Parts: sequence; C-alpha cells; structure tokens
Amino acid sequence: MINAVLFDLDGTLLDTSEDLGAALNHVLAMNNMAVVEKAIYSSAISDGVAAMLKVGFGDTLHQFDVNQLRQSVLDYYADNLAKHSHCFANIGALLDSLRKQNIKVGIMTNKPEFLTLPLLKQIPELAMIDIVVCGDTLSVAKPHPEPLLLVASKLGVDPSQCMYVGDAERDIIAAKSAKMKSAVAMWGFTLLLQNLQK
Repeated sequence: MINAVLFDLDGTLLDTSEDLGAALNHVLAMNNMAVVEKAIYSSAISDGVAAMLKVGFGDTLHQFDVNQLRQSVLDYYADNLAKHSHCFANIGALLDSLRKQNIKVGIMTNKPEFLTLPLLKQIPELAMIDIVVCGDTLSVAKPHPEPLLLVASKLGVDPSQCMYVGDAERDIIAAKSAKMKSAVAMWGFTLLLQNLQK
C-alpha cells in the first residue's frame, strides 16, 4: 500500500531547464565563451551546476576558477528562478488526485534550500507542499537514503509505504536504499533529452 508519494524537483515536478540554461549561458558570455543550446546543456542538468559548467566550458574549464564560476551561475539563477520554469504537463492534476485519495506528498531535492523554497513559492501547483527536504538540509544528500527517510518521518509514514519519483539514477538508488518503492519520471529531463537527440 502506498500512503505517500515523494518527488524529486528538477526534471520530475518542474521543468527548470531554460532558467538553468540561461544562468549557464550568462556566465559563459561573461567569460567570452560561446553560449550553448538547450540540446547541449540539458544532458547535464540533473547532475548539477558542476556538470553544466563542464558541458559549457569543455576542455577550457581548467583555465578558470571553477568555484567562482559555480557561484556566478547560482547568483544569476537565484535572481531569475522562475522566468520560464513550470510544472510538467498534468503535475497539478496528479497532485490533486493524490490528495483526494489521502495520499501524502513530499519533496526531496538535492537543490539547496536557498533556491528551493523561494522557487516553490512561485509555482502555484507546488506552493502547498509543506514537507520539503533539500540537498543541504542534512549533511548528506542523494543517493544517500537519509534525506528520503527524513521526509517519510515528517509525513508520519513508514518508508515501505512510500514511493519516490525521480528522473536520475541517484533517485532510484536512494529509494532502494531507503526501502521505498521507486518510479522514473519519464516525462522529465529523461524524455526531454531523448527528444532533443532525435
């Protein structure tokens, strides 16, 4: 029996690709580098800013202060969180359906709190989700199971009665380690990347 469904955020509930890509391209342009198209940077989004920088800067990345580049991406993104970000199709209806069935909902994302909480407030479909655990809530993040177990605890649901939905391998690994059921969000960045590669 499933009594709670936990969700990853980027690539699962939200399509944040254009806002994250804009932040990367802003930093590339600042450093006189060519901007990259969505088909290029989308492959790295689920792996975080460091992976996006590798895609954007390529073999020249070692010539730059990577920590400074990362901070510049985060600063720009923090100021432009929800210019284009939106829920994937039918997410609102899915969440409504879960609530009507008295199935609890929570979010566990590796995105840091200072970005996650302000972003959620700008997305009407997600603003009412109270239980949110971020990548820096604990000293460990996915694929470690502890953040998922914390969400389950806050929801008052046994982990075995939870399902975790995500779009990356680390999500499935974390769910299995937490003894939760898991599902892959094929509508998210996985599908986006497949379509861009066609």
